[in-house]
Amino acid sequence: MKPRVLVTRHVYRAALDRLAPHADVEYVDQREVLTEDELAARLADKDAVLCQLTDRITARVLDAAPRLRIVANIAVGYDNVDVAAATERGVLVSNTPGVLTETTADFTFALLLAAARRVVEADGFVRAGRWRCWEIDLLCGTDVHGKTLGIVGMGRIGRAVAARARGFGMRLLHANRRPVEVPGSTRVALDELLARADFVSLHVPAEPGAPPLIGARELALMQRTAILVNTARGAIVDEQALVDALRAGRIAGAALDVFAHEPHVPETLLGMPNVVLAPHLGSATVETRTRMATMAADNMVACLRGERPPNLVDERAFARRRP
Repeated sequence: MKPRVLVTRHVYRAALDRLAPHADVEYVDQREVLTEDELAARLADKDAVLCQLTDRITARVLDAAPRLRIVANIAVGYDNVDVAAATERGVLVSNTPGVLTETTADFTFALLLAAARRVVEADGFVRAGRWRCWEIDLLCGTDVHGKTLGIVGMGRIGRAVAARARGFGMRLLHANRRPVEVPGSTRVALDELLARADFVSLHVPAEPGAPPLIGARELALMQRTAILVNTARGAIVDEQALVDALRAGRIAGAALDVFAHEPHVPETLLGMPNVVLAPHLGSATVETRTRMATMAADNMVACLRGERPPNLVDERAFARRRP
């Protein structure tokens, strides 16, 4: 008898095709997010779950799934999963790193450019029929070339963003917990980076229970002409502090793809013309999202075969894994 697995939400067909030869698949082909109660009920007789970052895999959900062997998350981040609780129960957790690096770096730079050159404002200006003639100071933004980019978190995506910045002739600074050598970039303390950078781009994971990395104190260190870009996780920025800084003109603008309580976006941000907003699209190309889904499916298949999944989040879980 094949293992039974749950696919929690609408997903690319290629992932289902990977799973079909190896498991009996219950596919919840819907856009709505399953509640904690619904997840618990559906996982009661399942051996594995293919989930997305919107699915909250809590200790309670894990306790309701005595047969569960793996949580295969379609995301590089896994703050939606209680990894410690999973490891304690012998449940593996996998993610999808690497495959979305270049795509997310592309979008990071798209947001940076949009904020610097006021692209969203300009689009709305033209669509509203307000453009009458060329004017020397119409919707003037700020240059990107030759400016200083501060990258907070020099992992895969941070490095890919740095590569794009070099193409624009930008000066590079980075703040990283561990020393890391990046061509053309200087490692500095976070406070120094914030004080010197014209653009600050965030590429660090969210740590459950940790205070925001960027709060009122950090925003106050930034230049008044600086722009903050976040394509990492919303929880690493204190959203109220950001609103206050933007209102007071302590920084010039922001470009945000992620938010603390998605899909909720603070009302004040919606009305700010100097803020570019996107609905968590960092990895959103057909090619990359398909690869993410199939990578997660491959992680699951490896586990169901008794093998170590290629992208295991906590190595200790493999030793404790359920049979």
